Amino acid sequence: MRSILTAAVIGVMSLVGPVLADTGDSAEIFEVKASTEQPTVAIGGTVVPYRQVTLAAQLPGRVKFVAGVEGDFFGEGTLLVALDEDELLAKRAAAYAQYTAAEAELRNAGVQYSRELWSPKSKSAPGGMGLPNLFDQMFTGAAEDFFGERDRDAERQADLYASTTRIEQARSAMLRAESEIRAIDAKLRDTKSLAPFDGVIMHKYVEEGDTVQPGQPLLDFADITWLQIEVDLPARLAQGLQPMMILSRAATFDDHPDPVDIRVAQIYPMADVQRHTVKVKLDIPQGVSKPGMYAKVMIPDTSQAASMARLPAVPTTAIIYRGNLPVVYVQNAEGRPELRMIREGRRLPNGMTTVLSGIAEGDRVYVNPGPSILEQSKKSAEPEASAD
Repeated sequence: MRSILTAAVIGVMSLVGPVLADTGDSAEIFEVKASTEQPTVAIGGTVVPYRQVTLAAQLPGRVKFVAGVEGDFFGEGTLLVALDEDELLAKRAAAYAQYTAAEAELRNAGVQYSRELWSPKSKSAPGGMGLPNLFDQMFTGAAEDFFGERDRDAERQADLYASTTRIEQARSAMLRAESEIRAIDAKLRDTKSLAPFDGVIMHKYVEEGDTVQPGQPLLDFADITWLQIEVDLPARLAQGLQPMMILSRAATFDDHPDPVDIRVAQIYPMADVQRHTVKVKLDIPQGVSKPGMYAKVMIPDTSQAASMARLPAVPTTAIIYRGNLPVVYVQNAEGRPELRMIREGRRLPNGMTTVLSGIAEGDRVYVNPGPSILEQSKKSAEPEASAD
């Protein structure tokens, strides 16, 4: 069996002078030739949404609402998941009661300060009425100040300071209660998960009635208006790409086998520390695939070793499939058809397909093999089977 070309020298090349010969059946024989165009490497990737987020629980609690199921579309700001909030609402009511009590205390402290400012307690006379009270105000207060037994001005300043302190304490109590209300409001907002942008639910992790803990995923939400292919490339392949670069007919998908044009959207600035590959995202046309699908991308190989490679190619009609395995019929030394498994490369616009391994330059393959070719191949394999 002829030597197999390694994947490092895979490329897309135009054929030079194909040779066709008539086999007496509907099939023709094609002599494989090599070409010298820039080679490409087939890399597997995954179709991913343009934007995707995982909404996770911020608080422990019970799920009381889920907006829909996988595939449902929701606009930005729509409520997607809600947790039970009865306990938080009770705490908020208690904090609001503390706030109103502190507010009443602040008003009372303000009134007491005004009273002390305009009618000081230190200047109030002892009880009594008439002349005794009048004589007490005239002589008793002056005598106490004269002999140093009492300083009414100091007492007045102390009473004013005490009233000011009560005002500050009441104001601090209000601020503390207001802060508690804000903290509870923040937790109340965390009980609701809103759509960060227009998109669809990709996967649900919870249902109504489930109990969740902080950090537990609730659902995946994605914008699938535009899709991309995410691939991990060796450094030598990533060096040949530039942002906004167009790769013509370079991608095929499981649900869309026809090649499509793709565009380099993003090249990550650093390599993976474990696999030493560079992540690249490629834009694809709308409607050609779905998120999660497998994609095969033909990446140009600009390395010197690859540019010197010569890769065989055959007519696409020469390739048939046994299950998912591509095979061709090759004419052996006895002139009989021989089944050979190959590894497909890129399909070219001129009806040819490059072959990564399985055949080499100079092989003669059957194009459009008919029933007689298949029968001859079976007969040529029978002696080998009996010899075993």
